[in-house]
Amino acid sequence: MSLALDNSSGSGFESKNEFIYAKVEMNIKLVPGNSAGTVTSFYLKSEGNSWDEVDMEFLGNTSGDPYVLHTNIFTKGMGNREQQFYLWFDPTTDFHTYSITWNPAHIVLVVDKKPIREYRNVDPNNNVPYPRDQPMKLYGSLWNADDWATRGGSVKTDWSKAPFTASFNNYTADGDKTAPWYSSELIDGDDLKQMQWVQKNYMIYNYCDDSNRFHGSLPAECGRKN
Repeated sequence: MSLALDNSSGSGFESKNEFIYAKVEMNIKLVPGNSAGTVTSFYLKSEGNSWDEVDMEFLGNTSGDPYVLHTNIFTKGMGNREQQFYLWFDPTTDFHTYSITWNPAHIVLVVDKKPIREYRNVDPNNNVPYPRDQPMKLYGSLWNADDWATRGGSVKTDWSKAPFTASFNNYTADGDKTAPWYSSELIDGDDLKQMQWVQKNYMIYNYCDDSNRFHGSLPAECGRKN
């Protein structure tokens, strides 16, 4: 399917089913050319005012500049767990595969079979929050966020380039808890090397490195392999 955005409205979709734990995957081709101000999203989210959410959001940019992949994890309506990455390919010329695996042990975000982020359930007593008891649906969307998406909102959407279009295909969702994705050890040695390569070369922001933001007291999960 294709999603379109013009200066009157965006567009989106949601899965029919909801899950407590799943592996979801989608092929996406992002908005080409000058996509500044636009956000293409692929995420899991629960209902209500105290929601859980796992985000992969692609922040558009002016022609020739790289997309930023903005990731975040919410528990009970609280986020502030952002990591951001440049992609190591042009995501507008072809489809690439993005996946979210959510099980009781960890959340793993993957791009073209390379894990880029792992958020572990490091505290079974839940002193470190972890999404565990609210069913989530999969969502996709294309929307205007030129108040913050591109260079902190300094670059606005050029509506003369509208309609903006992003394409999605090959959606899969696996809720089978006997499948390999349910393992507590999804990240093996080779996967760890790939994730470290991505984070070393393409990560541009990590909330666990931003002590000024948290006034010198980082969130409890920082330093615990997150």
